[in-house]
Amino acid sequence: MNSPHVESSFIMPDGGHIRIRPAAEEDLPGMEWNGEFSHFRKIYKQHFQNTRNGSTRIWVAETETGEIVGQVFIMLYSRQPEMADGINRAYLFSFRIKADYRGKGLGGFMLDFVEDFLISRGFKTLCLNVARLNVNARRMYENHGFKVVAPEEGRWRYEDQFGNWQTIHEPAWRMVKKLDKG
Repeated sequence: MNSPHVESSFIMPDGGHIRIRPAAEEDLPGMEWNGEFSHFRKIYKQHFQNTRNGSTRIWVAETETGEIVGQVFIMLYSRQPEMADGINRAYLFSFRIKADYRGKGLGGFMLDFVEDFLISRGFKTLCLNVARLNVNARRMYENHGFKVVAPEEGRWRYEDQFGNWQTIHEPAWRMVKKLDKG
């Protein structure tokens, strides 16, 4: 028997089974989605390393054939406590569902799963940034109780898979949800 909030399963409308489970190191290449997100290779690896000290949690959604069709990262602790303080506030990021699996309830199921995990550990607030142009994601978050609390400039940097530093400017909305499912 699996521990509560560690893994779960979801039945797609067509009857296919999707397993939600903690990411393993061997999942990292699959989380690049056939090269679409290979530029985040170093970020994914660093955050996976952070799962070992408990500051980050990563789950993947995989099909019966082992294809990763979704992922979600939760930062439990950050040097920026307004994002994740390790006690009350957590930060959701890199939440993706492959296009063929969207609009079928999987994203909402994964979001509920993560929220239940956080509630079971005493977290009170979940925050995230969503790109202003990603209207569908914002709508999904709002349908799940998130509220826009502030605009975000959306400037950040990362080192890509070739060791080159990339600067991103993606204006976003900061969204927050109180996790008091009582």
